[in-house]
Amino acid sequence: MLSQHEIMQTIQMIDQQHLDVRTITMGISLLSCARSDPKAACDAIYDKVTRYAEKLVDTGEAIEAEFGIPIVNKRISVTPIALVAAAAETDNYAPFAAALDRAAKTTGVNFIGGFSALVQKGMTEADRKLIASIPEALSTTDLVCASVNVGSTKAGIDMDAVALMGRTIKDLAQRTADQGGFGCAKLVVFCNAVEDNPFMAGAFHGVGEPEKVINVGVSGPGVVHHALQAVKGQPFDVVAETIKKTAFRITRMGQLVAQEASRRLDTPFGIVDLSLAPTPAVGDSVARILEEMGLSVCGTHGTTAALALLNDAVKKGGVMASSHVGGLSGAFIPVSEDEVMIAAALDGTLTLDKLEAMTCVCSVGLDMIAVPGDTSAETLSAIIADEAAIGMVNSKTTAVRLIPAPGRQVGDLVEFGGLLGSAPVQPVHPFSARDFVARGGRIPAPMQSLKN
Repeated sequence: MLSQHEIMQTIQMIDQQHLDVRTITMGISLLSCARSDPKAACDAIYDKVTRYAEKLVDTGEAIEAEFGIPIVNKRISVTPIALVAAAAETDNYAPFAAALDRAAKTTGVNFIGGFSALVQKGMTEADRKLIASIPEALSTTDLVCASVNVGSTKAGIDMDAVALMGRTIKDLAQRTADQGGFGCAKLVVFCNAVEDNPFMAGAFHGVGEPEKVINVGVSGPGVVHHALQAVKGQPFDVVAETIKKTAFRITRMGQLVAQEASRRLDTPFGIVDLSLAPTPAVGDSVARILEEMGLSVCGTHGTTAALALLNDAVKKGGVMASSHVGGLSGAFIPVSEDEVMIAAALDGTLTLDKLEAMTCVCSVGLDMIAVPGDTSAETLSAIIADEAAIGMVNSKTTAVRLIPAPGRQVGDLVEFGGLLGSAPVQPVHPFSARDFVARGGRIPAPMQSLKN
């Protein structure tokens, strides 16, 4: 039985410390929708998604009302469209994105992810068609998210794909210039992408996943920050234990919601993703947790060590609270979505180089970072290559979500609104990596890939 104190603690966590379930995401396999006729394939995709996810939003809202637990987003992830569309006799995959967008609007979800390609060891013709379609697809739809996996520890890094993604991001930014390059906020470039990620914009339903599945992403950086205020000045052993206990409580809530959604939707429970995901709301910041450990400003010396402790303690605490943990699970550092990181980036403390160092020890990578609109495609590709190398060598997921904001310069603020917040335009190095990117080919997999 729960004690009255524990009940009151949970109420306080929800009401005052921004505890929530960040997303219930239904993964849906679209492999059965492959058709040679592209229109028939798009119709099959729309029909299947709307049939499977028909009650997703209503169920999430019912659980939210019944248990008093905020569920911020209801989302869908689907099989990478490059696999589904490969049989279609067409060179333009944008209609597939349009079908996904219609399905998302019909079901009422916030986003649908899976306009994706997995090209870590090379590109098929379908992969190339999908990547070529990304600028049109994301600039003409509202709810579709895309991702491309360009590397893995097992395969190395496909530098031809990396070069192509730099040009794709530039094209997409120009097509959505009137929104500050907003289209790029819906595109992620991965290394070691996972198949069960419930978070956007990188979610897709992997080929090793079941026909359909429920994955849940929990969050609660405000809860962790509040807990650490009670151990000011204590050794790091105490800090780690406090975070672990708090992560356990947060994850138990996610497990409860996931199991209940699974039961009501008659869909298998997949995983709970333990990630601490910030929002622009005051008090819902990952950076504020790091500063509570003793840093005067997030981004100063010691930030990487503090983030490493946080990421590790969240995993250790959360993994004991759920029967299945997966996704990315750790701490996110999306600059535009964290009010403290925004301030640190504006005053120049939190730089692109420091963010890259931080990605060595946290869940993902360089996330929601605006750079000057005149940044070259080759520079974007080089940044992607650096981040992919960190993921490849360290056997972890890394990602890049860069926004080269058209017409914006260093120090400007690009407003996206909602959970995506405001992105300060950060400087990139002025020196060229053109010849490096132009080499193409593959960066070989590291020695640690040979585990058999």
